[in-house]
Amino acid sequence: MNPQLKWKFVLILIVVLVCIYGVIGLPVFPTSWAQVKDNLANRIQLGLDLKGGSHLVLQVQIEEAIGQRCDQTIDQLTKQLHDKNIGFSEIRRVDDTHILVRGVDPVTSGEFRDLVNNQFTDWSTAPAAGETNGYLLAIKPSVIADLRTQTMEQSLETITRRINALGLTEPTVAFTGRSDDEILVQLPGEGDPTRAKSVIQAGGQLALTLVADSQTYPSENAALAAHGGVLPPGTEIVPGRSDSTSSSGPPQQVFYVLDRAPIVTGQDLVGATPQPSTEYPGQFEINFHLSTAAAARFGPFTQNNIGKAMAIVLDHHVYTAPVIRGRIEDNGQISGNFSEDSAKDLALVLRAGALPASIKYLEERTVGPSLGADSIREGVRASLGSIIVVMIFLVFYYRLSGVNAVVALVLNLMILVAFMAYVGAVLTLPGIAGVILTIGMGVDSNVLVFERIREELRNGKAPAPAVDIGFDRAFLTIIDTHVTTIVSAVFLFLFGTGPVRGFAVTLVIGLLANVFTSIYVSRAIFDFHVSRMDRQGRLSI
Repeated sequence: MNPQLKWKFVLILIVVLVCIYGVIGLPVFPTSWAQVKDNLANRIQLGLDLKGGSHLVLQVQIEEAIGQRCDQTIDQLTKQLHDKNIGFSEIRRVDDTHILVRGVDPVTSGEFRDLVNNQFTDWSTAPAAGETNGYLLAIKPSVIADLRTQTMEQSLETITRRINALGLTEPTVAFTGRSDDEILVQLPGEGDPTRAKSVIQAGGQLALTLVADSQTYPSENAALAAHGGVLPPGTEIVPGRSDSTSSSGPPQQVFYVLDRAPIVTGQDLVGATPQPSTEYPGQFEINFHLSTAAAARFGPFTQNNIGKAMAIVLDHHVYTAPVIRGRIEDNGQISGNFSEDSAKDLALVLRAGALPASIKYLEERTVGPSLGADSIREGVRASLGSIIVVMIFLVFYYRLSGVNAVVALVLNLMILVAFMAYVGAVLTLPGIAGVILTIGMGVDSNVLVFERIREELRNGKAPAPAVDIGFDRAFLTIIDTHVTTIVSAVFLFLFGTGPVRGFAVTLVIGLLANVFTSIYVSRAIFDFHVSRMDRQGRLSI
């Protein structure tokens, strides 16, 4: 054997050993087939359609995010008008996209329009119909479109971080594609997604807001009645629970009157950690830390409102409303009746970031393990059946050269499975289809080479030059077909969802392995066989 051919077989042997180790996951050969299957099951994760789990479709309430932008604009505009001494009688939100400013002083109406046009460029201004010296501000359509896109992208990113932090096996979080406000969440192996749902559902919309009325009320109607049926401008009623520490029963639901515009929101957080409560033994609390910009606002705010109550609002619900007793800079605390798990989950939600809007469940399905077992069984049967039929055809039609092709095909599958084991790839039912397609592409490559060799032999070439010419002429065709298919699979991976990506991954890895086995391994075997033939020998093909 010439040295060059020897080193080829050394490389092939190394690839085989690396693949075997990747499949069995042990430095020594396992003692039983059951051990091989157990190790392989631990190294290759199954997708939702094979392992079972939960399938959720969420709808993001985008209009809430637009409404929040409207509230922030009202707060900023009110401060600007006061700072510039521009008189007006009332400013209020008409709906999620419109703001009405009534009774603007005619003397300063020009300054008002200049202020809005220069400082609030996201809004268009026009005289309000039926109002004397009134103006109607409308958020521009382009801004609404940008808000919708930003809200969905932030929601997708936040939900992904939350699900990943739970440690679930290869979850899928992606847009559904059927509507611009829907997100698909698939949790393989999570037959009871209660905790995952609670973490997803938690909006994480933290807000620190000044309590406008020191009294709490048993109902929303009672809060309205206490203010003559009309709330003070810039306030809202938010449900919560009593801060009473009485142990006679659970905290009662009460209603607070709060400033509509919060001083700090969840977007200002840089960290949140749970810890045991020092005030209430057996309970937990969450310490949170603010960004530098938020601390610069929060310090003066707490300094100017010492003695007043500040509500800690999470998901439009008041958790507690402590009295501000001193200046607070960059950290605070959320206390309540938290268990260790609920405190950890809340801290996780806050760390992962605030959802820009709440979500609603549109669809929830649980895929049972029996369906996964059936899918695996049928997929494996189809794969094995196709391999066996292909092997029989190759050996029958190409004789001993068909055995060469069978060896290359088996190594191709071994490389594919080993790679998936090494990277912890998720195997789905479409992924199994990718494996079967890889088998077909491998057969196609071998057929191209063998037919080229046959053609050269019919033209009177000796076995050695026939093999060389056959591989050389088939090489470009094989590369061309594989590259075009790989490019298509890459686009499927970039723009597809979980199962489609699984198909793309197995197809790409299988095609790359096929180039190696059909060109390198198969040729090495042919070269070895030809080198041992005498000049009068015939190639079995």
